[in-house]
Amino acid sequence: MPTDADSDTRAEVALGWATLFASTGTLVCCALPIILVTLGLGATVAALTNAVPLLIKISEYKTWVFAGAGLLLVLSAWVMYRPNRACPADPELARICAQTLKWNRRILWTSATVWGIGFFAAYLVLPLRIWLDG
Repeated sequence: MPTDADSDTRAEVALGWATLFASTGTLVCCALPIILVTLGLGATVAALTNAVPLLIKISEYKTWVFAGAGLLLVLSAWVMYRPNRACPADPELARICAQTLKWNRRILWTSATVWGIGFFAAYLVLPLRIWLDG
């Protein structure tokens, strides 16, 4: 019979993976095309958007994509680092809980890094370049 700790752990794992997926979406929709064009691979971007037209729609709503992924990151961080978080008293369950928490934190920080790279590429590269050229 599943316990509350099992359902909490499953929810944390699901939230962690959703956060990673959302932050990777920001990288694919917005940062990757900018990086490819910067490297002189504009034809690759054209072929990619031709093969996956959904990228254009996602890019049109990049502010919402970034906001949603950022919200998931904040929610995920709150779940990982909340003060009343406790693992079960049973040694085996406590070991599993600690291992799951460790992996969830790795996923969270990977997601935050991916989101940060995407944010930098989507919102800060062009203003920085204009400022440096001017």
